[in-house]
Amino acid sequence: MIEIKDLNFSYKKHPVFRSISIDFAPNNIYGLLGENGVGKTTLLKLICGLQSPKAGSCTVNGIASFPRLPETLSEIYFISEDFAIPKGTPISHFKRLLPFYPKADLSLFKSLCEEFEVENNRPLSKMSYGQQKKALIASAIALRTRVLLLDEPTNGLDIPSKTLFRQIVSRSCNEDTLFIISTHQVKDVENLIDPIIILSNDDVLLKASHREISEKLYFQTATEQNPEALYSEPFPGGYVNVCLNHEGLESQVNIEALFNTTLHHKDTVKQLFHTSFQ
Repeated sequence: MIEIKDLNFSYKKHPVFRSISIDFAPNNIYGLLGENGVGKTTLLKLICGLQSPKAGSCTVNGIASFPRLPETLSEIYFISEDFAIPKGTPISHFKRLLPFYPKADLSLFKSLCEEFEVENNRPLSKMSYGQQKKALIASAIALRTRVLLLDEPTNGLDIPSKTLFRQIVSRSCNEDTLFIISTHQVKDVENLIDPIIILSNDDVLLKASHREISEKLYFQTATEQNPEALYSEPFPGGYVNVCLNHEGLESQVNIEALFNTTLHHKDTVKQLFHTSFQ
C-alpha cells in the first residue's frame, strides 16, 4: 500500500534520509522506533505529503503522496504529537471533516467517544490534554481511512485509556487498512505493534515481525548476565539477556531490549534481518 524507494530528504543542510527504501502492507500495525531526531515524524509527514522527497519516491496506492491529491488524502489521516486544538466540540470538528472522507462513520465516532468517556458536545478548548487526544483518536479511527499515522498516540493518556486505545486500534485494523505508530513509549503498545521498524540516523536498521525477531534472537530472563549475550539489561532481581537464537528456542520479544540491542549492534542486527527488507 505504501512504497518508499531510494528516498532522500534533508532540512536545509541537515540530511535526514539517504536513499532509504521500505514498504508497508495492509493488515498490519507497524511500530516505528528510533532515538530523538532520527526522522520518525519526518517519515510520517513524507507519507502523508506534508514533506516532499528531495530524491526518490513515496507512493500510496501507486500515487505520489506529495501532490496531496484529494483521492490520496481521503485515504490517509495523521495525528501529530504536537497537534493543534481544533475549534468547537469533538462532534462539530468531526462533521467538518465528513465531506473529505467518504467512508467516515458518524455513528462509530459517537460510539468511540462513549468508550473513551469523551463528551462530544463539550468544547475541546475546555478539555484536558488527555481528553483532547482521545477525541482526536476517536475521530481519526471513525474516518475509516486506509492509512492511519499516529505520532506518540499514548502521550497524555491515563492507564485505562491506554488499555482502551490498544483494544480499539487492534479491532480497527483489517486486511484493507494499516496503522503506523511512532513512539518512545513502547511499553504502552508492546503487544500491539507488529512488525517493528527501527530507524537510526539516515538508515533503516530493522524491519521485522515478532515471529522473525524471535526466530533469530532469544530473549532470556535470568538471575545473571549472560556473557554470550549481544546485550544485557538489568532489572530488579536479574537480567534480560538478548542472544543469537542458534538453538531455535522460543521467547517473547522484549521491544525495549530489542531496541537497545539494535543501537549497540547496528551492523549485526541489520545483517541478521536483511532478508526482512525484501
